[in-house]
Amino acid sequence: MARQTGLIKIKGTLDNVNFYKTKDGDLARMKTSVDKDRITNDPAFERTRENNAEFANSAKAGKLLRDSVRPLAMTASDFRVTSRMTKLMSQIKNLDETSTRGERNVATGLGVTGALNVLKGFEFNKNALLSAILFKPYAVDTTAGTFTINGLIPQNDVVWPQGATHVRFSGGIASINFETGDEAMVGTNAVTLPINMTSDDVELTVASVPTAGDVNLFLLRIEFFQEMNGNMYTLKNNAYNALRIVEAV
Repeated sequence: MARQTGLIKIKGTLDNVNFYKTKDGDLARMKTSVDKDRITNDPAFERTRENNAEFANSAKAGKLLRDSVRPLAMTASDFRVTSRMTKLMSQIKNLDETSTRGERNVATGLGVTGALNVLKGFEFNKNALLSAILFKPYAVDTTAGTFTINGLIPQNDVVWPQGATHVRFSGGIASINFETGDEAMVGTNAVTLPINMTSDDVELTVASVPTAGDVNLFLLRIEFFQEMNGNMYTLKNNAYNALRIVEAV
C-alpha cells in the first residue's frame, strides 16, 4: 500500500492501480489479478483459504466481543478499534496448538494457560488511554463484581482535557462464550465527580455477575464532561473518554 503525494489526488483505477481515500489519507495499491473463483477452488490457493478461514474466525470473535460491550464502547472507542481487536483475536487464535491448519480458533486458543492475559489491558480508545489518564490504583473483585478506587482526588489523580469540569467513572462485566456466541453484559453504577481537590472513594458494582459464557471481562470506563447551567456536555464527541479491559477471568 502506497501513499499519494502532491497537490492532485486520484480516485479510481489506473493501469491496474487502485487509488482511494481513507482516514489515513490518500493511498494506492495494485489491483489483484486473481479472481475469487480461483482462490475458492484452485488447490494452489489452499494455504490462502486456510488463512482466510482463520482470519474470519478472529474477526467474528472480535465482533462478538465488541457487540457485547457496545453500551460502554459507544462513548469510548476509536475508529481503529475493529482492526485492533481483530489483530488481538488473531494473537489468541495463534495460541491454539491442537486444531489443524485452517481450523485454529479463538475459543480453543483461550483455553491455553495465560491466554486471558492477551485480552487484559486492551484499550478501546488509543487516543485516550486509561493507563495514561488515571494515576490512582484500582482494585477489581472478580467474585463480587466490584471496582474500587480509594481516596481519589480528581485534580491530582486524573489527567483531564481542557474545558472538563467533571469526570465520570463506570464499568461493566461481559460474559462471553466464543465457541457458541452466547454473551451478556451487566453495567455498573456511575460515579460523577467534580474535578477538584476533594477526596472520594469510587465504588462501582453490578447487580449480579453474568454467567452467559466461560470468559468474563471486567471493563472500566472514564468519561469527561463540562457542566454549564446545570447540564452536562461531552467534550469533542467523546474523544477523551477511556475504556479498558482491566481484568479477564
